[in-house]
Amino acid sequence: MSVSAQQLAKITGKPVNANMASIEIGLDAYGERFGLTALHRLAHYICQLAHESGAFRYDREVWGPTPAQARYDTRTDLGNTPERDGDGERNAGRGPLQITGGANLREFTAWARKNIDPKAPDFFANPDLINTDPWEGVGPLWYWSARKLNGYADDNDIEMITRRINGGLNGFDDRLHWYTRTALVLAGYEPDAIRSFQIDAQRAGLLPPDEPNKPSQIDGVAGPKTRSALHMSLAKSQPASQPTVGAKPAPVTEEVETPVVVTPKGAEKTLWTRLNGVWLALAVPFASFGDLPTPWKIALVAGVVLSITFLLWKGEKIAARVKSVVKAFGE
Repeated sequence: MSVSAQQLAKITGKPVNANMASIEIGLDAYGERFGLTALHRLAHYICQLAHESGAFRYDREVWGPTPAQARYDTRTDLGNTPERDGDGERNAGRGPLQITGGANLREFTAWARKNIDPKAPDFFANPDLINTDPWEGVGPLWYWSARKLNGYADDNDIEMITRRINGGLNGFDDRLHWYTRTALVLAGYEPDAIRSFQIDAQRAGLLPPDEPNKPSQIDGVAGPKTRSALHMSLAKSQPASQPTVGAKPAPVTEEVETPVVVTPKGAEKTLWTRLNGVWLALAVPFASFGDLPTPWKIALVAGVVLSITFLLWKGEKIAARVKSVVKAFGE
């Protein structure tokens, strides 16, 4: 499976352009080699590209320079020189995922020559060649595979994918927006047909049934449960030749209700009833502490009462723990 430029246009609501065509070229030629044929993986791949490229409008970094961009020139962590020699702008981001800096340009060159074509261009020598075909569509495949993002896509973990691409969660809401539209289109729906999908997903058991006195699952809003249903729907739609590769919903979408413990009527008085018995039992010994001063008698009795109170309160748990230890030693 692949994603066509026409589908990308449908996802974004924009006309087909050369950037969309380049992504299709890259996926058609090399997507299968790097595990990007499963629809649930493609949904995550495309939504990240859509965010980073401004809905496939840009294939290079818009240069201001901004204050951050002005610092590129001396950022040796990006593989640029420490001198102010203009290599910050020269090595600015290119391609759908904005390959930036001398280090990334060298790494992409080595990877492309090893995995795609031994005669691939030297992108460090001429960064603009990234934006020629097939390399514009291959660049994001390198970035995706080098960071092993398919595993996170299988887990439907869009947060970790975003962190691995961005270093944080910048633009996270926009990425969620593009994920929903992408997944709906790949599932055969219109990009905004959330409610229609929810109806079908509930019938298929991918969304829980509605319950009395609780909000309906059919609300036209793409929250975590709907995104999880989209993910599993795409995974299950794979042909037999393309297994679901262990796809599962992200853990954050799995809600577990804590059982409500109902205390029997009057049970809350049990501890105090027992303490009353303790006080009564100590009333007689109190008078038999000999000639000790009254403050000492009070202190001794208080200590005994506190100890017994603790045992009454935690006694069952302590007994259970002791029993488990004894059982462990006996096995």
